[in-house]
Amino acid sequence: MDGANSAEPREFSSPLLSPETLQAYHGNDGVECEEKRQKETWSVPAILILTTLVAVSGSYVFGSAIGYSSPAQNGIMDDLNLGVAEYSIFGSILTIGAMIGAIISGRIADYAGRRAAMGFSEVFCILGWLAIAFSKVGWWLYIGRFLVGCGMGLLSYVVPVYVAEITPKNLRGGFTTVHQLMICCGVSLTYLIGAFLNWRILALIGTIPCLVQLLGLFFIPESPRWLAKFGHWERSESVLQSLRGKNADVSEEATEIRDFTEALQSETEATIFGLFQLQYLKSLTVGVGLMILQQFGGVNGIAFYASSIFISAGFSGSIGMIAMVAVQIPMTALGVLLMDKSGRRPLLLVSASGTCLGCFLAALSFFLQDLHKWKEASPILALVGVLVYTGSFSLGMGGIPWVIMSEIFPINVKGSAGSLVTLVSWLCSWIVSYAFNFLMSWSSAGTFFIFSAICGFTVLFVTRLVPETKGRTLEEIQASLKR
Repeated sequence: MDGANSAEPREFSSPLLSPETLQAYHGNDGVECEEKRQKETWSVPAILILTTLVAVSGSYVFGSAIGYSSPAQNGIMDDLNLGVAEYSIFGSILTIGAMIGAIISGRIADYAGRRAAMGFSEVFCILGWLAIAFSKVGWWLYIGRFLVGCGMGLLSYVVPVYVAEITPKNLRGGFTTVHQLMICCGVSLTYLIGAFLNWRILALIGTIPCLVQLLGLFFIPESPRWLAKFGHWERSESVLQSLRGKNADVSEEATEIRDFTEALQSETEATIFGLFQLQYLKSLTVGVGLMILQQFGGVNGIAFYASSIFISAGFSGSIGMIAMVAVQIPMTALGVLLMDKSGRRPLLLVSASGTCLGCFLAALSFFLQDLHKWKEASPILALVGVLVYTGSFSLGMGGIPWVIMSEIFPINVKGSAGSLVTLVSWLCSWIVSYAFNFLMSWSSAGTFFIFSAICGFTVLFVTRLVPETKGRTLEEIQASLKR
């Protein structure tokens, strides 16, 4: 991987300071060259910002759905006379819906378009939130939660893919990671609002970001790469021009998209089983591997049961949850800012190392409790461990696997591959969420030592297999992985 990069430095280097550019501005025009570089780096058209904001409002919907079940639990159980087992079905059926949404997400996004896929997802979510808000019996709750889950499964694939396809290579990582930032905001604000409002009103509020995206879709363009895939060359270049700014020269990028798309048209659309070919092996290994390691590192177990973890460690659950939210959003925002400066690999390595350390500290806390030693210090150690884990995960492992998933698959297999990767993510999420309480009953210390070991393995996986995609066009990334 590193050898390929060093052997072909010009193919993958940023065009902002290419040899041709330096030669054109040689001599007395050095200042002009620097001004041009700064303008190209920082000038972001308003339409690109607006389009991204409309897309990631779907990510906020995703977050609000995840965050809903916790603050609504007592109200729903009291009003509808549900037991713990019945409410557990309400909580877990979201993931079942998301798996089904993930299975159909790639096909809908490929054949109907990225905008249409986001529109379908919001229709599912709006119907689901309304079913929850007006439910009188438990099964209406389940139908509503299932529909919201289907919408989430679609959104979890199409939002990062769409954002990656519309943004220039020097901004793509940061813009795509806003997907994860908005999920965090959705979870946190739903927790906060849910503490003061009735569960039915909270469900109705959940429809607001859905409507924002649904209406916003009428004002944003389709992905230029999706348009190119179906032979709409002029429209693809026109959309690309509007997204890059009226004065930008998009001829090189448009030609690269066209040449790469035409080369792929000789290859058939791959089904999920057709992905298991040698030419897609590395892309599939990286995409699926990162999702498995992201989920088996314990994130959803820790997120869903954070309060009980703190209580088990002898610490206040409410204080621990507040501290988690206070760490999560700033660290996710920092990841957005660093994504296109430091690159994906360094952030992943730091993030995975931090999650490994955080799980180890939490495991040590429970281990000391079992030995009845350092009773005063062990709750603090658990809090520090979970906060280190949360901050480190938010910095990189939370968002970067979705960024890389959106970058590494060619357009002819992106639908099938994206569906598979998203399905694997939701399936692993369900497995960890389901097994977490059983693991904690077996051994709290052992559970976190296992998570720590998996996070340590993630460091090795990233070091050996994950390519750096910063500053490279999607076509360059995909061509290098096929080689």
